Amino acid sequence: MAAAEVGRALAKCGIGVVYGGGRLGLMGAVADAALAAGGEVIGIIPEALVGAEVAHKGCTELHVVSGMHERKARFTDLSDGFITIPGGVGTMDELWEAMSWSQLGYHQKPVGLLNIAGFYDQLIAFNQNMIDVGFIRPQHAGILIVDDMLDGLLDKMAAYVPHKTIFQMKADDL
Repeated sequence: MAAAEVGRALAKCGIGVVYGGGRLGLMGAVADAALAAGGEVIGIIPEALVGAEVAHKGCTELHVVSGMHERKARFTDLSDGFITIPGGVGTMDELWEAMSWSQLGYHQKPVGLLNIAGFYDQLIAFNQNMIDVGFIRPQHAGILIVDDMLDGLLDKMAAYVPHKTIFQMKADDL
């Protein structure tokens, strides 16, 4: 399973995992594999999901927060970068918010997309279309870092040079 491979590889590289704090699904598999490989795993989960009994009690740290907005803010505060693996609506919400916050200047951390088995090919094309038609400024075109292999993605993320954020721009730059 690719998710477990990601968890094991991150732990092997000494990279901790900060994630949504659940024990289910692909991110639960990432967390389990990272923990089994001796890695650090920090979960951030809303109270409502703890009540639904989906919290991963085996995390190195488990932070319970009031809701999703606080959860995503804590992700940003505790993370050195973001890696997106295949997922659904919640995954897309977190990816686009990480990109948007990077563009604005709420953070200047690398935003990676692991395109396992071409899962994100259409999303990558859509992002390129937004660049091509001008909805993403040229100076922000490199925010999304893409690779189909984790090692390559981690290398690209390590080499990431922050861009000029909207908060740093003057009106004439916009």
